[in-house]
Amino acid sequence: MRRLLAALDTVSRSDVTITLIGETGTGKEVLARRIHDRSPRRAAPFIALNCAAIPETLFEAELFGHERGAFTGASQRHEGKIEAARGGTLMLDEIGELPLTQQAKLLRFLEHRQFMRVGGTRKITADVRVLCATLRPLEQEVAAHRFRADLFYRIQGISFVVPPLQERREDIVGLVKHFLATLPAELSLPAPRLTRRARELLLGYAWPGNVRELRSALERACLLRAGQKIRVEDLPPSVTSTRPGTAKASRIAQAPTLDAIICEAIERALVRAEGSAQRAALELAVSPRTIQRYRAAGKVRAT
Repeated sequence: MRRLLAALDTVSRSDVTITLIGETGTGKEVLARRIHDRSPRRAAPFIALNCAAIPETLFEAELFGHERGAFTGASQRHEGKIEAARGGTLMLDEIGELPLTQQAKLLRFLEHRQFMRVGGTRKITADVRVLCATLRPLEQEVAAHRFRADLFYRIQGISFVVPPLQERREDIVGLVKHFLATLPAELSLPAPRLTRRARELLLGYAWPGNVRELRSALERACLLRAGQKIRVEDLPPSVTSTRPGTAKASRIAQAPTLDAIICEAIERALVRAEGSAQRAALELAVSPRTIQRYRAAGKVRAT
């Protein structure tokens, strides 16, 4: 995660399009905000739009805005997300869920940086940096004909994989401390403490919902035990039904070797980088020599 954050801080200074790939709840929007906050656009707005949460019929009006009378119920002019983010950053979350018809309209804007409000006749120019986030690598969606290839090549820029929480378990301790320090203040409650048994369960659980699930579990516990010790029974059933160490042990027994995981990650990055070790190394936040070493050893297929 430190290498990932360092790489994001480096590329944040440019206007290159960045795509964050990771499971739900891994913190992609938090990372996108970090990129914005460390960019020359930090004084302008950061606007996030969840493409999966907006009905197809409303997406165009939500993104581009609409004029008064453009459709039934449009009683006044509405500013879209692009205008709201002008000069700043627009994050398109779950862009892989965007319907094909809307992908064409988004591509048109990205190519010309101009758009028209729904029901409008005047082209509007907007200087906006676009960041994208997706659950799955978009190459898979292109291959399945669910995502336009021309839009993919337009937004691919640089991609970063955000690992799930179960692959960075050393972060759990720090996240627990962070949430126990911040959540009580947000809830206007005194800070609680963890019993030893509750702490063991938090550290031993697999967290399929990632950081979001961990935050939710601790928020529940803070509400139930304001200022008191958080007990096992204050944690969600999904956590308490897992014996400490069980999830971790089963994953270790079934997991591939570390070397195999590294080789697979390098191969996928090389495919996305069209064989360029430099671009693949930037995506993985490693030295190009690392990739060349694995290639020379015959551990990764030539791309």
